Formats: sequence, structure tokens, C-alpha cells
Amino acid sequence: MRYMDAAITAGVKIPNVAEWCRVNGVNRRTYYRHKKRIEAEGAWRERSRRPKTSPGQTPAAVEAEIIRLRGELSPDNGADMILAELRALAARDGWAARGLRVPHRSTVNKILTRSGLVAPQPAKRPKSSFRRFAYARPRDCYQVDATAVKLAGGGTAVVFDVLDDCTRLLAACTAADAETAAGAIAAITAAAAGHGAPGVVLCDNGSAFTGGGRARGAAAGQFSRAVAALGARLIHSSPYHPQTCGKVERHHQTLKKWLALQPRQPADLAALQALLDAYRDWYNNRRHHTAAGAAPQAAWDAAGTLGGPGQLPRQDDATVHTLTIAPNGTIAVGDAQISIGRHRAGQHVTAIRDHDRITVYTPGGQPLGYLRIDYARRHQGTLTPAA
Repeated sequence: MRYMDAAITAGVKIPNVAEWCRVNGVNRRTYYRHKKRIEAEGAWRERSRRPKTSPGQTPAAVEAEIIRLRGELSPDNGADMILAELRALAARDGWAARGLRVPHRSTVNKILTRSGLVAPQPAKRPKSSFRRFAYARPRDCYQVDATAVKLAGGGTAVVFDVLDDCTRLLAACTAADAETAAGAIAAITAAAAGHGAPGVVLCDNGSAFTGGGRARGAAAGQFSRAVAALGARLIHSSPYHPQTCGKVERHHQTLKKWLALQPRQPADLAALQALLDAYRDWYNNRRHHTAAGAAPQAAWDAAGTLGGPGQLPRQDDATVHTLTIAPNGTIAVGDAQISIGRHRAGQHVTAIRDHDRITVYTPGGQPLGYLRIDYARRHQGTLTPAA
């Protein structure tokens, strides 16, 4: 094409166009189309292929709102939070009557990327690779954990979070001077007083919940006795496996981002607790939670039934099993025996059972494979490798 355009532009005489096109492998209609444009414009230039109209393009007013919310909603200013605010804005301002609509989540992300408001993270694990597991009802399970925060004077305090596994409601958020059993007991007691006792309390193996490796006698069971007094069952996560308490672990990030944005940082426990009380009100009542599909308090209020000590917790969507591969290369998930491979004997894996599907992951969260349970037999065979 470049040779043909150069020949036409230079005014080369071609006595037999049909023969020239045959020799050079050019369609005659293409030749005359290029010749006509070059004679009219002086040279061949590619024209934009963009359509004259784009009926599906997001209106400028909606794009402006998305960019505005990206700045105003910080630190929780991802696409899901922006969409929640846009839906409320659309209902309030009558977008439907003006011919405007709330765009899809992918459209919001494209607008943010196009505007330079998203930092590329190509190595970040996609959400589609995760399989979420949760208890079916509010108060079936409370997750409790502690995290350290900095005070304005340079000191350190500890915050105990008690999170409802189903709705993500923050049942308690209390400040303490250190990660102790007394602080953990105060947090779970406050959660039970405000929202009722759960069926299960899930925590890690921190010293506040176990008494520590050197604890003996009464000190070793302070937290467990407090949980038992509520009528709840205490479950500790597997050591070195923070994913089990992943919801409350992830919540620490949200809390710390919110605290960092406050104009006045707390200098003591009283000031920190006042901030935590304000945070809990914002988090439960005004912050849209993607997993719950609403603000946590709204999700709690919409639940048909509540769990608690008098009812066995239900975990409808999935169960999680942390297992060690046997010397013969197998694991057992309930009655199902699965072959992983003798070369992996002794390794630890996590199996997630979602109804009749079992997916097995490495400790690093990488999927080894999956299978469908055949209830007619105990030995299920080998995994289908993960794509």
C-alpha cells in the first residue's frame, strides 16, 4: 500500500491499471479509492474509525460524578462504593427522568483508569479466583481479633474488633492498652450486650485468646470461660493460617485507613475510644459493604432469623478444611478421600467444600485443582487441575 500511495502521490503514469494491480497484488477498487483521496487531499492519511455517534457512551455528567466520588469517598473509594453512592444519587436526583442511568461496575473502573485514578496492579490476584465462605445467619459466628494502632504522642494502643461473620456488622470495637485477655473479654462482652451472644466465637491463637504458651491454671482459660459463660462455642483458627479469620483481619485495614484520615489523632485511650465509637456508627450504618450488599446494620435488620447459643450455626455456602496430606498422598474431606499425590505427602493444604464441589489450595492460596463429589463411592480419585 505504501508503494502504491507513493506512486500515485508522485504522479507516476500507469498505462494499464488492471495489469499493475495484478502484478502488485492490489485490488483495483482500492487503487482508485486511494487515487481519488490523494488527488483531493494531496496525500493518503488514515482517517479515524471512530463512529460519528456513541449511543452507549457514559454521559459526561455521570463521568463527572464518578470522578468526584473517587475523591470524596477516600479511603473507601473503589468501584463498589462509588456504585452504591451513585444508586442513592440517581434515586434522589431523578436520573431516570433525565435519561441517565447508573453504569456497570466495569464501566466505572474504565472511567477511573482512563482518568488516571487507578494504579495498575497486574500481579494482584483477581477476585474471581476467590471462593467466599460465610455463615448463613447473623450471630451464627463472631470473629474477634486485635490490632495495634499508633497514638498521637508516639505510644501504641490495641483495638479489639468483633465482626459478625454473615453481615460484617461491627458488633464491638474497643480500645485497650495492650493485647490482654481482659481486653478481649471486654470486647466480646460488649458485642454480646449490644447484639446478643453468638453461636460460635472464632479467633486466632493470640495470647489474649489462649493465655499464651506459658499460661497455666486460671490464666490459660480466661477468655474461653468468658465465651462459655455466654453460651457460645470458642473455635481457634489453625496456626499460621490467617485466612480463617480473614474477614476481621481485612477489616483492620479499613479501620486504620479511616483513623489515618481523621484531622485529630487520639493521644490516649479515651480519645481513641471516642473515635472508635464514631467509626463503628459510620461503618455499620453508612458504609456500603460489597459482601453484604448493603450497610452491615441494614443487612442485619433484613435477616429473617438470627443465630445464637440456642441454635446450631449454619454455613450454607461452603466449609473450610485445613489438612495435612497423608503418607499415601491423600486427604479426607468428610467421607470423601481425594488423591493429591505421594510427592506432596506431609504438605499442608486448604480444602473448600462448596456443596458437592471441593477445591484444594496450597498454603499460599494457589489452587491445585477441584472435583465433584461422587456420593456413591468413598475414593474420589484425583483432582482436575486448576485452569
